[in-house]
Amino acid sequence: MTALDYVVAGSIDRNAAEPFEVGTVQWVRRPGDGERDALGAGFWFVSPDDAPKPMEVVGHADETVYIVEGRVRVQIADGEPADLTAGSVASFNKDVAAVWTVVEPTIEFFVYS
Repeated sequence: MTALDYVVAGSIDRNAAEPFEVGTVQWVRRPGDGERDALGAGFWFVSPDDAPKPMEVVGHADETVYIVEGRVRVQIADGEPADLTAGSVASFNKDVAAVWTVVEPTIEFFVYS
């Protein structure tokens, strides 16, 4: 397989989103596509109505996120809370627990690896 055997492209399309653990997700690349089990990417759409309370999230994979719009607050144990807003980038290691609070309707682009 060469680098060009598997190329994925996508743009934000809420109509292509499907239910997710919380909110909805539009997959750009589902985990397992292109024989890459650990690699996945997509857009996560979430609002305070979807997650009215802070939620503990334990990463099932290494994850890097880019906030397209909105605001979430993330707090790692023993750490200061971080507000992620449009243009913010964060990266989390697998198995790290964090408390996420959805402050505003948010679109997040994420990559699992």
